[in-house]
Amino acid sequence: MGTKHHASSDLVSDNKKRRRAAFSKIDAGIEANECIKIYLVSSKDEVDSQNSFRVEPVDLNHFFEDEGKIYGYQGLKITVWLSSVSFHAYADISFESTSDGGKGITDLKTSLQDIFAENLVDVKDDFLQTFSTEQHYVKSLVSNSECLQEDTNDGCSGNSDRQQEEEPAHTEVFRVTGSGVGLLYSRLVPLVLLLVDGSNPIDVIDPRWEIYILVQKGQEDGCTRLLGFAAVYRFHRYPDAMRLRLGQILIIPPYQRKGYGARLLKMLNCIALSENVYDLTIEEPVDALQHVRTCIDVQRLLAFKPIHEALDPAISQLKHENLSKKSQPHRCEPPASIVEDVRKSLKINKRQFLQCWEILIYLRLDPIDRYMDNYVTIVSNRVKVDVLGKEAEGAGKRLVDIPSEFDQDMSFAMFKSAGDESSGIEKEADQGNVEEQLRQLVDDRMEQIKSVAQKVSAHQA
Repeated sequence: MGTKHHASSDLVSDNKKRRRAAFSKIDAGIEANECIKIYLVSSKDEVDSQNSFRVEPVDLNHFFEDEGKIYGYQGLKITVWLSSVSFHAYADISFESTSDGGKGITDLKTSLQDIFAENLVDVKDDFLQTFSTEQHYVKSLVSNSECLQEDTNDGCSGNSDRQQEEEPAHTEVFRVTGSGVGLLYSRLVPLVLLLVDGSNPIDVIDPRWEIYILVQKGQEDGCTRLLGFAAVYRFHRYPDAMRLRLGQILIIPPYQRKGYGARLLKMLNCIALSENVYDLTIEEPVDALQHVRTCIDVQRLLAFKPIHEALDPAISQLKHENLSKKSQPHRCEPPASIVEDVRKSLKINKRQFLQCWEILIYLRLDPIDRYMDNYVTIVSNRVKVDVLGKEAEGAGKRLVDIPSEFDQDMSFAMFKSAGDESSGIEKEADQGNVEEQLRQLVDDRMEQIKSVAQKVSAHQA
């Protein structure tokens, strides 16, 4: 009996142990991109309106640790209202409940402050008040800044009469320097973090940073609107020159695709020319920015008289020779003298000029379809050198043109360089992938060239 009673007691004890050993559900978290919405508002009446302009950030997840997820909240919704007047922000946070599901409870205030810093206002009424107390923030800012004038006759924009008519109206560009850079940039940095992929804040303590702001006056409410800005770094080039580098440029989302980005770029060209700097460069431009930049520079180059004479030999070669049958790759590069003339006269650096040079050739080959094979050949050769290096042109085997009375395009001798005894089998394994990638790069480049050429041609018409 005692034994039976002991066994029954053990069974009850085991059941209790099993119940106590059951695991609660682990919190899977929610991605920041899924629960945060950001709206850009220009008045307090737009706050709480779902019809307000919604900002589409690059990626909110990377502002939150633990794989970009928020933990400990059920039914979480975060709506951020960002003022386009003063650039203050207010976060409306709602949730059904909180509980620690094994990964803690995310500190939302700290995470949001990593984005909006001191611009984040805790009390909603205080945020609403900024629309009146800070109504003239931008106007006050420009009153202490230098207003810049664009000279359309000095080659900074390449504008035709039609283009000048299409320039954004009632806009001005101001230069902010010194202590004003830090005060202004602290307001703008949340937009940079949210909208510029891979961006990092500039060092506002460094006096060589300048900010150029594009503003629009004459609003019905009397406000001066900030449409966009560019952060430019000035650095010394030995022995006595100065270079300008565009580090960041952003047009506020509601004003994008209206010509304001081009307006800023043209002004920077004017600054580079008027101050006779060595050149103007752009740090890692995104595709959209590079497209606008190239459209502007190609138009400037078309208005630059020496460029047409420099193009003649390349155009003649493409029209009268079969480059695909040449023993050595041809890229129809510009003469070194015109590269230097362009840098001195237009402040376009060599790398950018070479991009424009291909488009200038494309525009001069009329009709382009007749000479497309030759044209694609020089683009392909250039892309191959950029990707694989110049040594790729003659790796392993060498072709040498030789005089002949038979056919100049088909007369050559081939020999294999000594010293490259690596297995051909190993090289062949990757050759197919490399060639396919090169073809894709060439196709992409041709699309870029055609897009710019079409845009430029439309403006020149």
